Formats: sequence, C-alpha cells, structure tokens
Amino acid sequence: MNRIPVTRIALLAVGAVLLVTACSSKPKPVVAPESKPAAATATPVPSRTPIAKVEPKPEAPVRISVEELNRKGYLKDAFFDYDRYEIRQDQRDTLTKDAAWLRENGTVKFTVEGHCDERGTSQYNMALGERRAEAVKDYLVQLGIASSRVQIISYGKERPFVTGHDEKAWAQNRRGHFLVTAN
Repeated sequence: MNRIPVTRIALLAVGAVLLVTACSSKPKPVVAPESKPAAATATPVPSRTPIAKVEPKPEAPVRISVEELNRKGYLKDAFFDYDRYEIRQDQRDTLTKDAAWLRENGTVKFTVEGHCDERGTSQYNMALGERRAEAVKDYLVQLGIASSRVQIISYGKERPFVTGHDEKAWAQNRRGHFLVTAN
C-alpha cells in the first residue's frame, strides 16, 4: 500500500480548514422583498447627534441719513392764514399724519421752522414765525410727540419758499416747515 506522509496530510488538513473559513466569510446576497409599503421596508436610521438649528439674526434696521429723510419729505409742511398762527382745520390731518410718522420713527429729532410771507416788517414776521413754529410743536406734543424731540426757529420772511408778490406765492410762504436734524 502506498503511504501518504504525515506532513502531506497535515498540510491538506490545514488547507481544508483555510478554505472552509474563507468561504464562510463571504456575505450572503440580499434579496429585496416584493413590493411592500415603503413604511414597512424602512430600516431604522442610526441616531445621530441633532444639528443645532441656527436662527437668523434679526437684521438691524437700516438707518436712512438725515439728508435722505429731508429729501424724501416724509414730513409735510403746515400752512397758515395771513397774519395768523392758529393751526387751520385743513392742516390738522397733515399734522396728524406727520405725528404718526414721527411715532413710527421714534429716534428722529427735528426742527419746525416758522416762515412768513414778505408783507410786514422783519421784526414782526420774526415774532409771527416763532408763534407759528410753536403752534406746530404744541399740536404735535398734544398728539403724543415728546417735546424733547422738537426744536423751533423762526426765519420770518427771510427764507421764502416761493418767490413772487401775489397771494399764491404768499400762501406757500406762510408755513411751519419740518427739518429732520437727527435719526
């Protein structure tokens, strides 16, 4: 009989063990199940650390320059009758709208300029312009605007808005004019 050496048998045995071990480590093929609802086939996702939700920072309000506020003319002038400083009934709506805008823009400070037409002396018109500016300020304060936000000045007849020597021009020059000074 032929004898197989022991070393050969040992090598064959080790080879067989390695072959069996190597074949058993192959992953088994996964067969997809037949059309089950998506919820039933969903596999649980491993829990992850939740991502912190970043809230957007509120944008700072855009500050418009004083020059731009004056150029856009958000505040409308109040006009007066000849030789008068009482707020006319038809000007109350205008000043009420001015007060609403000033409440919405609480940081705005402003000057009310009192103006007159060309008739009368310079001294008389300076005093009348001051009373007009004061009347506008008082009306706004009654509507809730802080008096600390308002300055007044009179220019009398020295700075006409409209040049001319008739009632149409004079009516435009008798006014309380707004000038924004700080925002």
